[in-house]
Amino acid sequence: MAAPKWVTLRSQWLGQQLRELREANDLILKEVGEYLQRDPATVSRFESGGYPIRRPDLLALLDLYGVADGRRREELMKLSQEVWQKSWWDGYAGEVAGAFIDYVWLESRARKILTFDNTLLPGLLHTSAYARAAIVAAEYGARRDQIDRWVELRMSRQEILGGDDPPHFSAIIDEAVLRREVGGRKCLVAQLRHLVECVFRSSVEIRVLPFAAGAHASPTGAFRIFTMREPFPEVGYAETPKGAIYVESPDADGFARTYDELQKLALTPEKSAELISVTAEELSR
Repeated sequence: MAAPKWVTLRSQWLGQQLRELREANDLILKEVGEYLQRDPATVSRFESGGYPIRRPDLLALLDLYGVADGRRREELMKLSQEVWQKSWWDGYAGEVAGAFIDYVWLESRARKILTFDNTLLPGLLHTSAYARAAIVAAEYGARRDQIDRWVELRMSRQEILGGDDPPHFSAIIDEAVLRREVGGRKCLVAQLRHLVECVFRSSVEIRVLPFAAGAHASPTGAFRIFTMREPFPEVGYAETPKGAIYVESPDADGFARTYDELQKLALTPEKSAELISVTAEELSR
């Protein structure tokens, strides 16, 4: 099997845990390769995530490494299945960057998502019209059919908020975002009214960072924090002109501290909902 073009986070995480187990048992790649009857280079690729490990090999390694705890074995086996399994978002893999497929996977597996935005609303809260306008502006060279697929992907991502076990989604939004006329004034008003409706979801919290807050802790812009279910680490995410970056804890702690500082300056959810409603009414006149 050829190595995938993009080494996914889930593949990297599985490989990292396999490497830690091997090292904890004081084994070298050659010894593990001999046990599996595989080349040491193949074992190395298992650990780097570049060559997804098959179930029989993983079971053999868990036995070799003495992993007897049933829950730990189940977690690793499940992660191995997710490395191989095709999910709905993988259907878009040929149309978006590999890093963004990781992003959608993180959204789908997180138990808590924290976001800060100062230019656009977070994608999980977009209306279809707002999403299309935002994507058209950012992907100005894209074809119509590509835009359609990206809008479809963005709207499909929102299904996690309406599931049986939704993540807690907490968004801090700069007040300027409420007045940026993405798609025109009519589009923005409809989006703001949708935002007010989202406030009443039990798993959603929306806070506005008002103009009156002045300078704040994230002058460089938007970011996300994904708090994952065990055994995954917390992940910080930010976009740059050179592409997206993912930072795992403990290095992601800086994202959490920044979010805490922003939250201190933000309005309460109740006052935020009031401000959003007032802004929508003002813009609709």
